[in-house]
Amino acid sequence: MRVALFTNNYLPFCGGVTVSVETLRRGLEAEGHEVWVFAPRFAGAAETAPRVVRYPSVPAATYPEFALAVPWAPAIARRVAALDFDVFHAHHPFLLGPAARRFARRHRRPLLFTYHTRYEKYAHYVPLKRSLVEAAAVRLSTRFAARADAVLAPSAVLAEELRARGVTAPIRVVPTGVDLERFRPGAAAPARESLGLPPHDPLVLYVGRLDREKSVERVLLAFDRIAATLPAARLCLVGQGTQAARLMRLARALPARERIRFLGARAHDTLAVCYQAADLFLFASETETQGLVLAEAAACGVPAVAGLGPGCAEVVRDGETGLLTKADPSALADAAIGILLDGARRHALGARAREVAEREFGVGLQIARTLAAYAEAAARVRRA
Repeated sequence: MRVALFTNNYLPFCGGVTVSVETLRRGLEAEGHEVWVFAPRFAGAAETAPRVVRYPSVPAATYPEFALAVPWAPAIARRVAALDFDVFHAHHPFLLGPAARRFARRHRRPLLFTYHTRYEKYAHYVPLKRSLVEAAAVRLSTRFAARADAVLAPSAVLAEELRARGVTAPIRVVPTGVDLERFRPGAAAPARESLGLPPHDPLVLYVGRLDREKSVERVLLAFDRIAATLPAARLCLVGQGTQAARLMRLARALPARERIRFLGARAHDTLAVCYQAADLFLFASETETQGLVLAEAAACGVPAVAGLGPGCAEVVRDGETGLLTKADPSALADAAIGILLDGARRHALGARAREVAEREFGVGLQIARTLAAYAEAAARVRRA
């Protein structure tokens, strides 16, 4: 099968959608399929994978690290026609998503759409009245989903939300998979040594973008409370984003500032060592559709404390693989302290987290479900 993935987020940009697309690309190719990625061009970035086609792009005014693709390129249209794809898979409802839909309709091929993001939660990046942007985001994304031949949702809660909005296209729940060979439990001491951390201090970890919608300031404030009870505790944050400088200033103003370390962005393939070094994963975002980093932590046998945001509860099993609580600093800190003080409980939660990851979050499951959705959508298009 020849598959075209159209995405507004791709390497070298770091983020959950990029990881999801790249995991899908690798998984499909491992099954013998030919996958092409159509993505924005990033200035000065070297290509890291074969069969990647870059659209002309411009930097986003409110997020300069993000490139906005210009979705009209006659040369790319000719290339798409020559390649004769079997499936078009859009990962966004705007920019390159509509381009994928145009090609799918023109060539009478199925269009699938993965609804990765709660777009209304990103309204602050658009310099217009927020309520108008939120309403437009919901309307545009819902309409795009309704016009697809099939929709893939990263979580059951999102699938139900789309059905409640009136989307009648077939919807499959397909969480992004985790490479269980790479993300697996490992010895903490060598992992910490490689990161320049002491071997025995309790270590709390955050991995993700340092952007407003991730609520990382709650992680910092929660850790300050944790450190007041456990003075030896440390916090490491992995990631980059528009709020990095502000978050670093906040960290420097906290009493626990000497125990907080920003590790910056790291290639996804190198993240396992960060999880393996940690005793606990701390997450405060309330905008997730899945919470991929929570699944990665689970795969590495690290229990999590997370806010009760949508999507997180399908990864963190409250009282079984971690704790779910209100996403305010006080509640997050109390839950984290309880786990950090009880080593036997912490290890039991981590072991169970790995078991759940093996059963529910492997890449193989993602690829099998995606291929089934491709086949079903292709059959419907042929019958139409």
